[in-house]
Amino acid sequence: MLRFSMSPTDDMHIGDLRIAILHYLSAAVRNEAFLIRIDDTDKDSFVEGKDTEILQIMQKFALKHDTVYHQSEHIAMHQRLAIRLLEEGKAFICTCTDTDHCHDRCIERSREEITQLKAAQRPFVTRIKAPSEHLAVTDLLVGEITTPEEPIEHFTILKQDGTPTARFAAACDDMFDNITLVIRDRAAVSESLRESSLKQALGYTEKTEYLHLPPLSSAGDESIAEITVKSLFEEGFIPDAIINYLLLLDYPHAPGEIFTLPEAIAWFQPEKLAKKGAPFDKTILRKINQAHLKEMDEKRLSTLFGFADADIGRLAKLYLDEVSTINELEQKVKPIFAPKSFDNQWGTEMQLLQKILNEAPMIHSYDAFISYLLQESGLEASQLERALRLLLTGTLEGPPLSEIYPCINPYLLEVIS
Repeated sequence: MLRFSMSPTDDMHIGDLRIAILHYLSAAVRNEAFLIRIDDTDKDSFVEGKDTEILQIMQKFALKHDTVYHQSEHIAMHQRLAIRLLEEGKAFICTCTDTDHCHDRCIERSREEITQLKAAQRPFVTRIKAPSEHLAVTDLLVGEITTPEEPIEHFTILKQDGTPTARFAAACDDMFDNITLVIRDRAAVSESLRESSLKQALGYTEKTEYLHLPPLSSAGDESIAEITVKSLFEEGFIPDAIINYLLLLDYPHAPGEIFTLPEAIAWFQPEKLAKKGAPFDKTILRKINQAHLKEMDEKRLSTLFGFADADIGRLAKLYLDEVSTINELEQKVKPIFAPKSFDNQWGTEMQLLQKILNEAPMIHSYDAFISYLLQESGLEASQLERALRLLLTGTLEGPPLSEIYPCINPYLLEVIS
């Protein structure tokens, strides 16, 4: 089984989404189950509603999961395992004031001293004893990774309030769920080694592979940490394009530049991910977003603008050589259906055409439509072209009216209002 885990403490960043996608794809190609875990044991940092937001984003990206749970549901089990480590002499109670380090004063504390400590209600944490031997984990990209020359220190597994640390809870839950592959940033190699140490201490013998990703950087002015999934949505990027681009950054063996998540399952292999990081460039993302909008079903595309009509989707696609995002596309489509201004040099002609069209029969052919307006208005062709374009689109620029008209014909009276 594979899992994506995230703390509900902040917006989902692009790096979080990257890891979620790679976990999902790895589970799919390995034919293993995929779960979502909400790491909510730190109640002080919990942001109300962020857990729901995480699940909604996963749904938007079609990262379907077999199960989901909150880590806080397992706190009692985490505590029981910590007590077992204490009883086996693999962990100890620590009263050191340094939250990161213990100077070995606490390791040999007697049972009597522990009883007195508890009776005095003196605050303490529970630490696991540092492993005596070097640890190793298997990384799919670089092979075996071992502990550095500096030994792993005694680290906390239960905090003063008795709740598990994030590291201990993660290791326990990965054991419960029999997680076979963990994907995370390369900067978190030490976390993998510590989790491996915990699993060994708990007697877990199943193999867990790791994949430590090279860092993403930003090609723009904003840092990669500032790029959230929500901000990309707000800029008008769509899920298919975001997935496509993230995979292109990480997977140099992709058979083409434009693809969907289901298509990627056919060729994705986690061990073939890039060993070097790449910059996240929104200029490239814009081109990929544009390509996906062009390939989108017309009716589905129209729903982005409040319609459910393939004609409106075809209308939107007429502008996709000029724009790349939903926001930019909306700025082209919405004015067509907005009230028109007659306060311009063609205002008189526009009002004349509006009156004629309000009384005109339905005309399907664009050539017949133009012939009818020329005859009824008495305008010259050049005058008619400018006034009609302003009346239909609100601007003198854009695709040919001969292509726009068939798409808006059923809405003509609304358009010219």
